[in-house]
This record gives sequence, structure tokens and C-alpha cells, in this order.
Amino acid sequence: MPNQIKILNKIKPFNKTIEVTSDKSLSIRAILLASQAIGVSTISNLLESEDVLNAVRSIKKLGIECKKIGNQYKILGYGLNGFDIKKKTTINAGNSGTLARLILGLLVKTEKNVKIIGDKSLSKRDFSRVTEPLKKFGTNIKLKKNSLPVEILGNDFLRPINYFETRGSAQCKSAVMLAALNTPGTTIINARKSRNHTELLFKYLKLPIKIKSNKDFDLIKVTGLNQFDAFDYVLPGDISSSAFFIVLTALSKNSKIRIKNININKSRIGIITILKKMNCKITLKNKKIYKGEETSDIVVESSKNIRGFSCPTSLNSAAIDEFLVIFLIAAKAKGISSFKNLGELNKKESPRLDIAVSFLKNIGVKVERKKDDIKIFGNPKFELNKNIHIKNYLKDHRVFMMSCIAALSFIEHGKVIIEDKDSINTSFPSFLKILKKLGARIY
Repeated sequence: MPNQIKILNKIKPFNKTIEVTSDKSLSIRAILLASQAIGVSTISNLLESEDVLNAVRSIKKLGIECKKIGNQYKILGYGLNGFDIKKKTTINAGNSGTLARLILGLLVKTEKNVKIIGDKSLSKRDFSRVTEPLKKFGTNIKLKKNSLPVEILGNDFLRPINYFETRGSAQCKSAVMLAALNTPGTTIINARKSRNHTELLFKYLKLPIKIKSNKDFDLIKVTGLNQFDAFDYVLPGDISSSAFFIVLTALSKNSKIRIKNININKSRIGIITILKKMNCKITLKNKKIYKGEETSDIVVESSKNIRGFSCPTSLNSAAIDEFLVIFLIAAKAKGISSFKNLGELNKKESPRLDIAVSFLKNIGVKVERKKDDIKIFGNPKFELNKNIHIKNYLKDHRVFMMSCIAALSFIEHGKVIIEDKDSINTSFPSFLKILKKLGARIY
């Protein structure tokens, strides 16, 4: 069966309530921390995507028992560094940079060599950004050409470090925080603002963490060698998965959607801030706090008079995974939208900034690029009136989903063929099913 889809028509007006899959970042972090707790942790509503299931397989390979009972995963942990690792253990992280980088932080004290591998896309990504600070703890790491595979052999005599994280990478910051759990003394992290799920989980688990927030950086102190008890966690919906339906609704005529129980952590909702500035109709309803994380229903309506926006770089980290669909809003805006310092997009599963610029030009949107800055010249009357075949993007799930939203929002005449539909299995297996529920005709 062909690994592609075909879209011939713009989506018709809809008014629906949906639920999206649970938060991938939290799913992986909850699994890894449960593997270090003492006792049986229960994680409910886990995202069952390839990335997350690879996290489950990984802790099992490290000797942790994990069973699925109904909608719950039961994980039996034996405390910090409680792994039972066999000789020549290899962990396959698949496509997940979050898993591959964070699990290295848990292995800084392992007594046996562990190799981390990944798929073709993950194997092209830079791992020196996380292995260099982990080496400073005293652990032994072998890395060739700054990419996977990586081999790690722990050290019983770890030492705390001072770490300056300047990229705004939550993965690097979190890997160092996890390494600090097994390290005597206090590790100090001066980190550029990024997602703070790990910090909130540490607080919820009553781990010794102190945080002082400044304008652009957070000063984080983690004191190690403190055991913690097993926990129960019910995962909320993912804002990154919601983003595709937020943009589809904003760009569709006479439409409205309510997306239930979504994690609206302030370090993740850059897309909402940006789209509101662009005059999109978005409201947050039924707000709650769950174990440190804020959740809400997101209500979106068709948006007229979308306007261009010069995005401040302070929002980049909070919208890094959503810029692909934000660019689609900019294509229909009145005026010019500008985005700067987006080089980090090219460090993702594929070179997303390069691909986004190429994609927009290919469908007829005027774009100017200067290094890591782009300008999108919006046109409220923009339509797609030609046949497009989208392929060759290293099987990046977000590029595939962005392509679907573009076709369903813009197409007037012609057809759009999009390759590699199986890429969505890494993060959002039910994506096409939900689109069809909204009325999308996908062949």
C-alpha cells in the first residue's frame, strides 16, 4: 500500500470538539523518572507513539519492569541508578532526540557500557551538545563525528558541575539535571529559557531543586543522591499536536473547534501568543493546575483580518516546534511577517527552516531569507492552484502534518500528494483520523 496521501479539496466548514494525543515531552520524562523512583509508578493516558514506546522499550532493556494494564503503564523502579544492565546493551531511540539525550543523563553512573543508536534522521543530529557537559561529571563517553552512535560507561566518582546552556535546549538542560540526580553535591545550571517540564516534575516529586528566574536565563541548582518515591501521573494533551488543528481552524471559513485538556505550560504556548498577535481568535477555557502543569481547553474560531507580525526572538523557544504551521498563518496575513534567529529549526528531525522556505516558495508564497532570518509576504487572497508533490524531507512527521494543513487550507484547483504518511507514527498516530473526523477528504 502506498505510503502517501492525496488531497484534492479544501476542508469544508466544521464545528467540532476533539481530543488530541497526550504530551510527548511529558510522556518521555515521566517514563524516565519513574524508572529512577522507588516503587511502582502509574502513568495514565501515555502517548503510544513510536518515540514514547521506544522509551518504554529502553527502560525495559535497562532492567526496569513495565506493564500496561488498561490505559495505565505500571513502572517498577529501584531508585537512583537502579538499572540491571547486561553486557553489550544497545538502546535504540528511533527518531527521538528527547529520549536519546535524556537517557544519557540517567546513565552517568552505569557500571556497564551502553550504546545509544537511532534512525537515519536522528543519527544526523548533534549529540556533542549533550555529551560534552556530561563528560564533565566524570563519565566516559565515546562519540564519533558528534553524532550517533554514542557509547557511555559510568563512573562511581561523579562530581557536580557548573553548566552554561546557551542554546535554549530543554533536552540538554534536562540531561544535565538527570545526571545531577546521581551526583553528590549541587550541580548549577545557568540555562537560556526553554521548556521547563523537567523542573516542574522535579518540584512535584519533591526533589531538591532551586530555581531563580531572570529575563533570559534560569539559574537552576540540583542537589544529588536524594531518593524519591513512585508517583501517579495522568498526562494532558499535547500543544504541539493541537497546533495543526489550531491553524487549520483559523484558516478555514465558518469553522470552530474546541480541543480538550491541553498542557498550556508557558514555556510551550508561543504559538498561542504569536497567533493572537496576528489577530487569530483563540481563547483558553476551563483552566486548571495539575501537579505544577497548567491545562486548558483551547477554543479556536475562523480568523478574518489576520495581520503580519514581527516575532520577537524571546518567543522562539516557546514556539520552536510550531513555526512550520505559524508560517502558514503568515502566508495568509495582511502584510509582512518576520522571524529571526531560527537556526535551531535546522537542528531538528530534518533541516526544518530550509524545508519550510523551500515549501512556501514551491506553493507560491513570497519568502525572503537571510541566514537564519526569514520574511513572509502575506496575501489574504492566497490560493493553491497547481499540482504539488511533497517528498524528500527525511520522513519528518511535522513537515508531513504541516503539508496536510497547507493543502486543506489553501487548495482551490489541482491536487497535493504528500509522501511518508507513516512518519506521523513517531509522535501523532491518530492525526489523519482526527482530520477525517473534521471532514477532511483524504485519499
